[in-house]
Amino acid sequence: MKIFSPATVANVSCGFDVLGFCLESIGDEMVIRKTDEKGIRITKIEGFDLPFEAEKNVAGVSALALMEAAKPNCGFEIEIYKNIKPGSGVGSSSASAVGSVFGINELLGRPFDKTQLTNFAMKGEALASQCEHADNIAPAIFGGFTLVKSVTPLEVLQLPTPANLFAVIIHPQIEIKTSEARSILPKQIDLQKAITQWSNVGSLVHALHTSDYGLLSRSLSDVVVEPYRKQLIPHFDDLRESALKNGALGCGISGSGPSVFSLCHGRETAKNVARAIKTLFSKTDIPFEMYLSRINTEGIKVIG
Repeated sequence: MKIFSPATVANVSCGFDVLGFCLESIGDEMVIRKTDEKGIRITKIEGFDLPFEAEKNVAGVSALALMEAAKPNCGFEIEIYKNIKPGSGVGSSSASAVGSVFGINELLGRPFDKTQLTNFAMKGEALASQCEHADNIAPAIFGGFTLVKSVTPLEVLQLPTPANLFAVIIHPQIEIKTSEARSILPKQIDLQKAITQWSNVGSLVHALHTSDYGLLSRSLSDVVVEPYRKQLIPHFDDLRESALKNGALGCGISGSGPSVFSLCHGRETAKNVARAIKTLFSKTDIPFEMYLSRINTEGIKVIG
């Protein structure tokens, strides 16, 4: 079975570790094959240099977690065609973790639901980031926008996606490891900042339910995490200013960076924002890639 495992944007400004959305135009491809021989074997990796040992590979670890629960009388081979650069901030590790469990579940006749698959995939994600979190995994599996209400026990809420919402992603070609980006965050925050942050999260959820683009724009503000992490991303403040000046609803760090997302109302506005950001960043000496994507409400899918 061949599958498409999509890239995702986590945090979505104010929703650190709980909010995420799924992208349509970026993702990995994986081939999952059932075998008579038990166990998990990674037989092919293209795109980036990643370990073939299942216990050291994100896709392998999540697959092993599923296998431990399912105890099937068979094994699986995994081929990984890696299009999402590790450390890019658009869910590279989660795409691998999600791809293996989704494919195996399909070949086994879907014994597990989406929440259970998210739980298995979190085991693989933890290998990359040193902690279990699902804000990239959940949107990849459920599609659209998701909110992780709780990790223990795991509870994922699927949120509506306004019909005319687009994302512009710029990926500066530098690497920021999730574990390092977490280490610079404060252990405690000011009460007033906390109040502002949870007000923004509640408003953002309401805006998604009502397709209120104005409220969505006013909610895309992060006063807790972004002030610390933006120092890791060259020219972040200039990028944000350019995006907003050209019509973006909001602009923020995708995951732990270095990718930066801008949400836009309509494709034409997204194109204008993309052009402006490209012009700005072309003046720097940092290579970059850009993507324009509708929000992917389907999530991971079989493609062959």
